[in-house]
Amino acid sequence: MPLHTFVAYVEDKPGVLNRVASLFRRRAFNIESLTVGHTEQPGVSRMTIVVDADEMMARRIEANLYKLVNVLRVDDVTDRASVERDLALIKVGVTASNRTEVMQLADVFRARIVDVANESVIIEITGTEDKIEGMIDVLRPFGIIEMVRTGLVAMSRGAATVSPNPPLVAARLPAEEVSSANPALAMSV
Repeated sequence: MPLHTFVAYVEDKPGVLNRVASLFRRRAFNIESLTVGHTEQPGVSRMTIVVDADEMMARRIEANLYKLVNVLRVDDVTDRASVERDLALIKVGVTASNRTEVMQLADVFRARIVDVANESVIIEITGTEDKIEGMIDVLRPFGIIEMVRTGLVAMSRGAATVSPNPPLVAARLPAEEVSSANPALAMSV
């Protein structure tokens, strides 16, 4: 199944993350990546959720997210022109003889060395998941001591902004699902 990337604007209140994660758990949807952070608006947080789902399942996920009280807006940015990034910190074991080689590899991937010790270096890399996976594969023979990744964050390209407070809208459902659930709604689709 393809990966779908959802951006959800939520109220910045205790328990919201738990409610969103519980929704996925109850519906048996597997979250590939989940990142949360503050937005430019006070009291609003932005979640980027990556899920392995087909089109029908993606629509159900969007509809179920809208059912949560603290969710203000949900956008599926999978098929939109967007910028997607992941961040990783990778601690690699080094010796005096291979330290320069590891530093040169970091330069090739446009990564930064953020900490140097006698027996290790920490590399910070930002980019697509493929770029980070490539860097990990190249560093593996040197011995990765520790690694942490943030998960994917995404933003639509262009000057248009997505308001976290849009007019109320119904979640988009495929026409056949609407018609079987409520024939009266099918006429309006």
